[in-house]
Amino acid sequence: MITVVIEEKNIELDKVRIVDKNDINHLKNSFRVKEDDVIRAVDGKSEYLCKVIEVEKKEIVLEIIEEKKSEEDKVEIVAGISVIKNDKMELTIQKLTEIGVDRIIPLETKRTVVKLNEKKDKWDVISREAVKQCQRTKFMKIDNLVKINKVDFSEFDLIIVPYECEKDSSLKNLFKNLKNIPRKILYIIGPEGGFDVTEIEYLKTLENTNIVTLGKNILRAETAAIVVGGVLVNEFK
Repeated sequence: MITVVIEEKNIELDKVRIVDKNDINHLKNSFRVKEDDVIRAVDGKSEYLCKVIEVEKKEIVLEIIEEKKSEEDKVEIVAGISVIKNDKMELTIQKLTEIGVDRIIPLETKRTVVKLNEKKDKWDVISREAVKQCQRTKFMKIDNLVKINKVDFSEFDLIIVPYECEKDSSLKNLFKNLKNIPRKILYIIGPEGGFDVTEIEYLKTLENTNIVTLGKNILRAETAAIVVGGVLVNEFK
């Protein structure tokens, strides 16, 4: 079903007004929507089954047929991603949105080489477009860039750090040995050049941190981010 992302401020009782030029153009010219068509709208909290009642040049008006509130997830999954090159970071954001990861913390590490030039706005757009494609209701939150040693790790009760030099501890064994289901999970993916040893030593000092191997093969940063995100969503959601 066609999905459009809307803002709460554009919901008036049982009507939704779509006023964004790009959305109007997309609905009119790509999807050829017309009056009486039924489409899906999401605002990050609810999804709405809507009937198109007006298609104008500057707005499209929808009538809400049914509202379904988003269910609260028992486990929140957060990805700490060391910022990688443009297309790879964008791919990672798109796929983590599709998978169902709740939040991304873009990280600056010692080997981060990418310069940020107002990229966050673009990342938000990429994530919102992925929301439409995958029929997700809740938006993914993308934080502002933060240095790895400035992250508030205390909010997480399980922290997972894949590291190529770890040989023994695996995700499978970690899950098997968990005594309680975690409430909030953070997994941290290093930069394209890998973590500096001092960063790994710092992460090891944090409570609830687990350094793990992802197997014999060395994965690219974007591959590791997507693989671990998918495993965690499958295990806990």
